[in-house]
Amino acid sequence: MKATLLKNTHELPLSEPSPVAVPVGEPVPHTRVHSVERTDGVETGVWECSPGRFRRQIVEQEFCHFTHGSCTFTPDGGEPIEIKAGDALLLPANSLGIWDVKETLRKTYVIISR
Repeated sequence: MKATLLKNTHELPLSEPSPVAVPVGEPVPHTRVHSVERTDGVETGVWECSPGRFRRQIVEQEFCHFTHGSCTFTPDGGEPIEIKAGDALLLPANSLGIWDVKETLRKTYVIISR
């Protein structure tokens, strides 16, 4: 398998905006993405989201490095985690909860399905 390089992730062109799957109130956040899915159960890419609240739907383990913006992630049954540009986060499998995006958020991510 060859290496995956995402150059200039802070400027990388992303898809057209689409609303999140499970918004919580108004405004409904919209996301844009550039992703690379590999055959070994790993997906990587750049993800961006406009301000608003929504439920996390990804059940796989995910590593994120935030390059822009700020937000809070509150895991179900847990304490809020404040996140800002420059922070990195590892979410274990089945980490469900609420994202509250305060400033447009951009992150690079790796999702591990296996």
